[in-house]
This record gives sequence, C-alpha cells and structure tokens, in this order.
Amino acid sequence: MRINPARPPLAQTGFLRRRSSMPVWVDLAWRVGLVFGLIALVLLIHWVGRDGLKDNLDDQISFVDVLYFTTVTVTTVGYGDIVPVSPEARLFEALLVTPIRLFVWLIFLGTAYNLFFRNIFYRWRMARIQADLHNHIIVTGFGTSGSEAVRELLARGVDPREIVVVDPQEKPLVEAEDLGCNVMCGDSTRDKTLKDVAIDRARSMIVSAGRDDTSILITLTARHLAPRLPISIVVRNEDNELPARQAGATTVINPVSFAGLLLAGSTSGRHIADYMADLAASGGAVKLHERPAVAEEIGGPLSAIRTGLGVRIYRGERVIGFWEEGAQRLEPGDLIIEIVQGHGVGEAPSPG
Repeated sequence: MRINPARPPLAQTGFLRRRSSMPVWVDLAWRVGLVFGLIALVLLIHWVGRDGLKDNLDDQISFVDVLYFTTVTVTTVGYGDIVPVSPEARLFEALLVTPIRLFVWLIFLGTAYNLFFRNIFYRWRMARIQADLHNHIIVTGFGTSGSEAVRELLARGVDPREIVVVDPQEKPLVEAEDLGCNVMCGDSTRDKTLKDVAIDRARSMIVSAGRDDTSILITLTARHLAPRLPISIVVRNEDNELPARQAGATTVINPVSFAGLLLAGSTSGRHIADYMADLAASGGAVKLHERPAVAEEIGGPLSAIRTGLGVRIYRGERVIGFWEEGAQRLEPGDLIIEIVQGHGVGEAPSPG
C-alpha cells in the first residue's frame, strides 16, 4: 500500500505526486502544434507529388482533394476514393506517412493518458490505498533525522508498508520509496495532506521537518485532526521544546541535547555512553521496551517481572522509578519500561 501518481513504472510500489515543470496548457499546446506540423508536412509533400494520386470520382486533384486525402490518410480512415497510383506516391505512403500516422496516434493516446486517464487511475488507486491505511506510522520529513528514524523502524522489524513518508520534495521520497515505504508528496501543515494519509487511523507520528517552526505547525495541525495520536517531534533549539509540547507533541527530542548527554556521560565512565547508545539502537545487545502490565503481574512488584529489567512505570500522568514505593505494586493500566535482550530486529519476548 503506497501513495504516489507521477512515476508510472512505480505505480505498483508508490503514489508520488509530482508537479510538472511545464504548465498543462503549454504541454497541450506543443502536442497539438506537433500534430498539426506533421499533418502540414504530409500535406505539403502530397501537394508537391499530387500527380501520383488519382481521384476515382473526377480524375482531378485539387488542393481540397489533397487536404482531404491527407487527413483521411493520417487518421487511417482511407475511404478509397483518392488513392496513390505512382510508385513514388506509394513509396512515400509506406515509408513516411505510415510512421507519421503511428506517431500522431501515439501523441493522441499519450495526451489522453496524461490529461485524463492517468488522473482517473491514480485517484482510484489512491482511494483503495487510503481504505487500507490502518494502524500505520506517519513520518513527516525525510531529511537526516526522518530517514534515520525510518531505517531504525525497519531495523526493529516494522513492515515498510506500515510507514507513510510525507515530504514536499521529490528527491527524498524516491529514497523512501526505494526502502519500500509508502510516500506522498505534499505539505504536512495542511489538513488535506494529513487527511489523505489517514491520520485519524494512524498509530503514531514522527515530525522532522528540518525547521522547528514548521515542525511545530505540523504538530498543531496533526493534533487538532487526531487528538489522541502519539506525536514525536524533533526540535533543534531547546527554546522550542516547550512550544512543541504546548502544540500537542507527546515526545520532544532534541538531538543536540541527546548528543550532549552522551558526551557528558562519557566523562563519568568510558562505557556509559556506549551503553546509552546500545539502548537506543535496534542492533544493540540490550534495548528498551515499553508494554502494558499483564494480568498475572498485577499486584506484584516491578522487580518481579520476568521479561526484562523493569526500570520505570507510567501510571496515568505519574512517572514512577523502580526505587519508588509505587513500583512495589503494579496496577491495571500501568505501562512498564524495561530493559530486554536485544535481538537485532523484532519485538521483546511476550510476558509470561
């Protein structure tokens, strides 16, 4: 399932809408001009070689007769009332007029496809794709952070067909499409774009537009369309972390701050930064995993879970560390953050 209409060879793997650099009216005008130019060329040669034609009605070949014969010949109608009789005329019809006739028909068919049938097909295909979009991940912006996020998701075992990448530029979308993701060329700050990727049925959204103001505006747009959607946003300036949260982001990530944390951690012990990076990467020996507490764990302490090393509990709006009293008894609805063995890809073992 992919969204994309501009590269016909990729019709089975994507729906990438790309605005042509040539306006529609200019494209149509040069096609019409080319057709009339070819007809004029055939008309001219027919007129010069009109002695090789025969009119079965009156044996007279006028300019109107030549014009009539040219049009019915190029359009393959061929009523037979005017025919080529000389070897030169027949050779001209076979070697020049026939290729021109085929070329004119290709121009007509190509114009009809570009202006009408392609749009109808793409709209039909897009409607089918949108109907299949459920529980997917939307990634707006496929720059450095967005592309790394997508690759990490794929490394964690996420099906690329469950990822929809939205970007206003064509070039990054080609790269995302090559990864197997669904792509759409559009402006994520607009309601229509996010509705087209079924944001109301998505399971999460990653916002990495490259500019903090654009990312925050995308978050505002997404939040009013999907009030409960988990939204993760990347900001480069720490001053924008609070506005991003106020815009509705559930997770705000500052790559500069995270790099600072790794650097600072390395000063306290040379293995601390390695372990932090290990936790964040899919291919590490250990990784962080979030899951809800299961029935058999309710009432027991966080330290008793068997799927990994429990380090934190999210109980509604409350955050409980493993050392706190609240971690001594798990309750229904608790979300557990645990450290589990890394598997390279895939999910953590099921509880119990």
